[in-house]
Amino acid sequence: MAEHCCEMMRYHVEYACDIHPDRFDCPDCLVDYSENHNRYGLIVLNEAGGGVISIAYCPWCGTKLPEQSD
Repeated sequence: MAEHCCEMMRYHVEYACDIHPDRFDCPDCLVDYSENHNRYGLIVLNEAGGGVISIAYCPWCGTKLPEQSD
């Protein structure tokens, strides 16, 4: 498991909803982390088209996030 830049980032990346088994269906899941690509992103809900918008800085502490690897 990756070590995240701050406690808030860790909380949001690891957040699991009791109601929605798919994080991309839950409006409370904000951030996705892809260990394969070392990428952080804001979750776009499936009902809005789904996907992830990559981010370069942590929304909570402002730390520059790692460059995405392909």
